[in-house]
Amino acid sequence: MDLKKLGAFALTSAIVCTALYGTAAAETLRLSHNTGDATTWHKGAEKFNELLSAETGGDMTVRVFPNATLSGGDQMKQAEMVSRGALDFVITSAINVTPLVPEMAVFSLPYLYANYAQVDATTDGAPGDKMKEIMDSHDIVVLAWGENGFREVTNNIRPIKSPEDMKGLKMRVAGPMYIDVMNALGANPQQMQWTETFTALQQGVVDGQENPIGAVIIPQRVYEVQKYLTAWHYSYDPVFLGISKKRWDSFDDATKEKVQKAASEAMAYQKQITRESTEQGIALLREKGMEVYEPSAEELQAFRDATKPAFDTWAAKVGTDLVTSFQDAVAAAK
Repeated sequence: MDLKKLGAFALTSAIVCTALYGTAAAETLRLSHNTGDATTWHKGAEKFNELLSAETGGDMTVRVFPNATLSGGDQMKQAEMVSRGALDFVITSAINVTPLVPEMAVFSLPYLYANYAQVDATTDGAPGDKMKEIMDSHDIVVLAWGENGFREVTNNIRPIKSPEDMKGLKMRVAGPMYIDVMNALGANPQQMQWTETFTALQQGVVDGQENPIGAVIIPQRVYEVQKYLTAWHYSYDPVFLGISKKRWDSFDDATKEKVQKAASEAMAYQKQITRESTEQGIALLREKGMEVYEPSAEELQAFRDATKPAFDTWAAKVGTDLVTSFQDAVAAAK
C-alpha cells in the first residue's frame, strides 16, 4: 500500500472511530411522569431535556414518557422504579410517593398552607432540605421542587359550599391520605389512577375529583366532564424532579453539576407557568361553563375543622417533629 493510500485509510479509520465513540458517548435517559403531554408537568420535563442537552453539548438527552406509561399507568409505581434504578428520572407529586415514603404526605396535610409564600418557605427552606434527605435514604435524589398546586374540588352533583355538601359524593382520590380526608367529610372516596379518571367522570363511575387548576384541571380538560368547582385550597401538592440514586452516583462531579443546573432551571420554569395558568384559571373555567364557588373565610374554617381528624391522623404517621418544622416555617412566612 503506497503512502497516499495509507494516509487515506488512516483518515477514514479516524473518522469512523470518532463517529463510533461519539455515538457511544451520547446517552438517552428516560423520564416518566403521571399526566398528559399538554400539562405543565410535561412542559417542565421537555424543558429539562432541552436544558440538559444544551449543558452537555448533546451528550445527554432525556426521553419523556407521559401518562406513567413506563409503569403500566400506575402513577404510584414510578417512584419505586426510580428507587431501584429501573428508571432514570421521574416528575411526580409528593402525594404519589407516600406508599414508598409516608413522610412526603406532610406537604399535603389539609389546610397546612394559605398562600404561595408559605409553600416556598418550606420547599426552599430547611423543611424541603429535610425531605430531600428522607428521599435520599430511599435511593431517590430530589433535584428540584416544582408545583402541582393547591388542590380544588370538582363534581357533577351540586355546588360544594360546606362539609355537608360533600356527604355521599363518590370522589376520585390519588392516595391514602386523601381517602381519610374524604371520609372525614362524609364523602365516598375511590382511589384511582389518573389515566382512568377522565373516563370515570365521563361515565359517572365517580361524581368528582380534586386537583390543581393550572397543572391538571385546565390542561387535562376536566371542565368538559365536571360542572361544579369549589376553590377551597384544602391541600397543596408539590411535584419534584428526582433521579435514581444509582444513576446519580454513576455521574462524575462535572456531570452532576450540569444535571443539577438543568433540573433547577426546568422546575423553576414549571412552577412559574403553573402559577401563571392557575392565576388565569378561575376566569377560564367560568368561560368553559363551570360554576365556580369561592368560599368565605368562615366557610373555609368549617372545612378546616371538618378535616382536622385526618390532619391529626397523618401528622402522627408523618412524625410530629417533621410537622412542627413545617408549621414553624409556615408561621414565619405569614
